[in-house]
Amino acid sequence: MTTSAPSAARATDAKAQYRPPSLNQVSVGGFFGPRIDTIASVTAHTLLDRCIEAGMLDQIDPDRPNPGLRIPYQNGNSTVTTQMFWDSDFGKSIETAAYALYRKRDPELEARVDAIIDAYGRLQADDGYLNSWYLRIEPGKRWTNLRDCHELYDAGHLMEAAVAYYQATGKRKLLDIMARYADHIADVFGPGEGQKRGYCGHPEVELALVRLARATGRQRFLDLARYFVDERGRQPHYYDQEAYARSGTPADFHFATYEYNQSHVPVREQRTVVGHAVRAAYLYSGMADVATEFGDRSLVPALEAIWSHLTDRNLYITGGFGPSAHNEGLTFDYDLPNATAYQETCASVALVFWAARMLGLGPDARYADVMEQALYNSALTGLSLDGTRFFYDNPLESRGQHNRWTWHRCPCCPPNISRLVASIGTYMYAVAETGIAVHLYCDSVADLQMKDGTVRLRQQTRYPDDGHIALTVEGEVARSFDLALRIPGWCGSASLKINGAAVDLPSVTVDGYARLSRTWTPGDVIELDLAMPVETVFTHPSVGANQGRVALMRGPLVYCLEQVDNGAELNSLVLTTTSQFRCDRTDDLGGTVVITADGLREQGKLTSLYSSQAPAREPATIRAIPYHVWDNRQSGEMLVWLRREGQ
Repeated sequence: MTTSAPSAARATDAKAQYRPPSLNQVSVGGFFGPRIDTIASVTAHTLLDRCIEAGMLDQIDPDRPNPGLRIPYQNGNSTVTTQMFWDSDFGKSIETAAYALYRKRDPELEARVDAIIDAYGRLQADDGYLNSWYLRIEPGKRWTNLRDCHELYDAGHLMEAAVAYYQATGKRKLLDIMARYADHIADVFGPGEGQKRGYCGHPEVELALVRLARATGRQRFLDLARYFVDERGRQPHYYDQEAYARSGTPADFHFATYEYNQSHVPVREQRTVVGHAVRAAYLYSGMADVATEFGDRSLVPALEAIWSHLTDRNLYITGGFGPSAHNEGLTFDYDLPNATAYQETCASVALVFWAARMLGLGPDARYADVMEQALYNSALTGLSLDGTRFFYDNPLESRGQHNRWTWHRCPCCPPNISRLVASIGTYMYAVAETGIAVHLYCDSVADLQMKDGTVRLRQQTRYPDDGHIALTVEGEVARSFDLALRIPGWCGSASLKINGAAVDLPSVTVDGYARLSRTWTPGDVIELDLAMPVETVFTHPSVGANQGRVALMRGPLVYCLEQVDNGAELNSLVLTTTSQFRCDRTDDLGGTVVITADGLREQGKLTSLYSSQAPAREPATIRAIPYHVWDNRQSGEMLVWLRREGQ
């Protein structure tokens, strides 16, 4: 059941604003359908089970004994423990459960979530404040360390959970709780007399407030999101003042530089992606939302420059970013190691969020291509096919010691990838007053609300296994609107037909989208065919780890080798310049398409560690699977970048 809510205030040029559809407007099948079903049946319960086993319900429920400190403070940072942001883990888990409930009625799951929401209702302070750590574990210290302690970040994830649960079930309790908390935050923070000029060290509340505003129609929440974006990095620096107020100094900051949390300069002056990867992408998501909602083009130059810096010099082929475990983020340009690649699952999920919000300003394949790249590869790998095991970090090469885990002291990634996949229909399409954009291709039915009525689009495709997409316009009356279809950047050959008649694709393509403006009649069929040969992809020569190597891609999918298919010593396998690729569907791994090629294997029969004689080679069959399904069978080596003869 879904209950509608009033729309938030819009910017002046509403026709140019593309907003995502709500969950109830898109029914998803095809590639993502079975994955959503697994989340609904298995993962949503698993997340709640493991949150409760960790002690999270003990912390938020004032009717239970106070659990005290369950997770020690982190080494080198005596003010932070991951227990501080348990509210965020519960928030994302509730959000996942909401999408699961919309997918499949589950009274047991709904009752479990309602009980957690009731506990939050009992916990909430009289003034609206709601943070389990500061209400139960460290009372009296609220709002004293925004730099490190995640209060507003926690609030943001609970706000997103509230919106999702309301839209999925029609139940308002958590929505009303979080709207009351948002009002309290708006009273505490801002430029007015007596207000704190602060903002969160871990951005997230910015985009959450926009989402809450869209669901409730409250302009105040949009204004608060804009304040947090605008205030970040201004002088005098809030984190300096805050440190002195705690009887400390700015030098106490464990990460030494405010680049870590993207508050080193005001956001409009930023031009490079820096610091903690998840924080960065969440901030840029909030900036893009504010730009869309307020028609604020002054944020666009910074967003576009940061985007280019990321995608031109710092993005893994899988769509992940942040190579370093030290800061869970960025280091220097072209630093893209494979075996030690961090590229946290949450960072890839956040990049999908950021890309989707950049599309709020209009269809542009620069953003949608990366959204797809991150979604299908570095994000989706974070969730096992059975929905019970997860990756936190995602290397592009493993000697066999990197495996999925059941839980983590910092369990941010499991509910993050789960909520993304379970709500993927809201990322496939976008709607403006007079236009519809199709960003992602998947078998689905979308009922999209436009200015003069609802348009139903039925999308039939086996994408990404196959590049044929058919969209049928359904409904009772003809309607005039603009339809934008993404032509992926990876596709070297595409064709388009409307009702069987060929369309000159180059003449209608703008910013990587086929723009089709006409009066659409029920029964009109648009057919898009995208060629999907196997491609060998090279990297920039400044990325030293990949010199002499190639990666395999087919459509949007990055492929890898696993030991279970190819034996050990994957680095001994070599593609040749004449290797031919064959594609076959496998019965395991969800029925995905695998790639097979003839290549060579070097024989490790040298008698010494070093020799002037090259190793002998023999013919070998090389089998590659999509990167996102690796480590779903048995432990072993994995390799994305393959050696290639003649390089």
